[in-house]
Formats: sequence, C-alpha cells, structure tokens
Amino acid sequence: MIVDCAIYRDGRRTEGPDDLSDALAQCRAGHDAFVWIGLYEPTEKEFDRVTEEFALHPLAIEDALKAHQRPKLEVYDDSLFMVLKPVAYDAEHDTVSSGEVMVFIGDSFVVTVRHGEESPLAAVRHRLEEEPEMLRHGPTAVLYSIADAVVDHYVDVAGELGTDLEELEAEVFSPSGGSSRSTASRIYNFKRQILEFRRATGPLAQPLVRLAGIGPFLASLPFVHDKAQPFFRDVSDHLTRVNELVEGLDRLVSDILSAHLAQMTVRQNDDVRKISAWAAMAAVPTMIAGIYGMNFDHMPELHWLWSYPALILVLVMLELCLYRLFKRRGWL
Repeated sequence: MIVDCAIYRDGRRTEGPDDLSDALAQCRAGHDAFVWIGLYEPTEKEFDRVTEEFALHPLAIEDALKAHQRPKLEVYDDSLFMVLKPVAYDAEHDTVSSGEVMVFIGDSFVVTVRHGEESPLAAVRHRLEEEPEMLRHGPTAVLYSIADAVVDHYVDVAGELGTDLEELEAEVFSPSGGSSRSTASRIYNFKRQILEFRRATGPLAQPLVRLAGIGPFLASLPFVHDKAQPFFRDVSDHLTRVNELVEGLDRLVSDILSAHLAQMTVRQNDDVRKISAWAAMAAVPTMIAGIYGMNFDHMPELHWLWSYPALILVLVMLELCLYRLFKRRGWL
C-alpha cells in the first residue's frame, strides 16, 4: 500500500494533484521539483499503477514485489534501482533481523518500497523535510540519505554485537567455562547472526563504490548528480569499516568456538584420567582380595595370627602410594 506521497519543490513539501501522472508532469515541467512515493509491501495490483506512471523496468518490478534480494544497484533506461537491507539487533535474544528497502529514482521521481519492519524511511523523510537545503538536490539526496541511514545503523549494530561477543568470550574463558551444551549452542547461534549481518553489509559494498565513482566506476550514473559522489564515498568508507568489523567478529567467534571445544576436550581428558586413576586404585585391593577369596588350603600366611591386619595395612599403603603417584601427575 502507499504510505506516503508528496511533491517537493525547491526542497519543501507542497500540495499537488492526487493523480500520479499529473504530479509527475508538473514536477518535470517545473524546476527543482520531484515526487516521492513510499510503499509498504505492495501487492502486484497496487504496484501496477506506479509501474505505469513511472515506466519502471519489469525486472526491477519483480524484485520489488518478491523481495528477498541481495543488496545491489541496477541501471535501466528510465530509472536507477537500488536494494538495501536495513538490520536490527535484539540484544535480549541475540538475534539479527533484516528488512529490505528498494529505491527507484528517475527523472523527477523517487519510489521507495519497504519490506519488513526494519526500515529508516520514515525517519529519513522526516529529517529531509527539516533540511530543505539537502532536499533541494532532488532524488539523489533521497538515495544518499537512505543509504547513509542504513549504513550508520550498521555501525550501531556492529558495536552491539561486539559488546555481546565480549560477554560471551568472558563466559567461555571463565573458571567454570559455562555449560558445555548451552555455551556451544549460544556460540553457534551468534555465528549465524553474524552471517545474517554479513548478508546485508557485504554485497552492498560494490553498489556504493559505483555510486561513489571509485576505481573502475569513474563514469557517472544516470539520475545521480556528479557532485554527490564525495557523499557516497563517505558512506562507502563507513561500510568498509563495518565490513572490517564484521569480518573481525566472525574470526573472533570462530576462535571462541575453537577455544571452547578445546576446553571441553581437555576437561573430558581430565575426567578420563580421574576415572582411570580411581579405577586403578580400586583394582589393587580387588585383585588381592580376589586371590585370597579362592579358598585354597596352601596360601601364604593363611594361618598366621596377624595376617588379616597385615593385609589391610599393605592395602592401605598401596592405596596411599597410588594416590600420591596420581596426584603428583595431576590425574587427581
């Protein structure tokens, strides 16, 4: 459905005709004017009207309706199409969730399509309407502001993930080491959340490089002002820093998982050694008692008065010697 539709002239929101065709015609006839339409999870029927008026490409329309797209930038004859994935982090449940924002910009128009709840569009529109100097630059300013808001929130999410990962690291390397099952499950879940985050940040790097005109993408893009390249370059730098942080988090959580598994292996080895030591200590008296329990007539010291106390003393001495030996080797 259409959640907002406005015409902006000289950076300020103005009243305009309800008919999209008339609104677009007025914007193209005037100077420094464009129409911005915002949609939320539109159906194909709801999107048909926008498609006809703005001559959007069928492939881009399909992507906008179906969602579940990777961040990308596509250039068509009559529009430029960009996909971004805003994210949110629930620190209480250690989960990263993502939405999708599709942006069409063209000659005097902007169409934004939102899927999911994680979206900065309302805040971006409100902020731009309070900054007419920025909004005066037209659709390029809208595209830049959306990309900047999404990437800035990436920085916040990366910081929150880093804080929680430090807590998880402290838990793993605590004297108790945490519960093996719950800790390993939490580490694995944390790695999955970082992967979800990387799916949003990683593919966005190339579209921003193209918008910034870096390296092989020096040629300007249609419907994007050349003077906006330094601003997109700043957003690209922020995203590069985010991707470096995410890569570091991914390596760290892998190291934590390896360390936790190593701790569990060492702990299991310690348990096996302790069990083996106690079993060896139990085997000596069992063996001697088993020999004397065979009821043969001719056995050493069988009829000696002090044979029973002497045997008990020998057993105690042997147990003490074994205990000291295993204790010295760290088995007990």
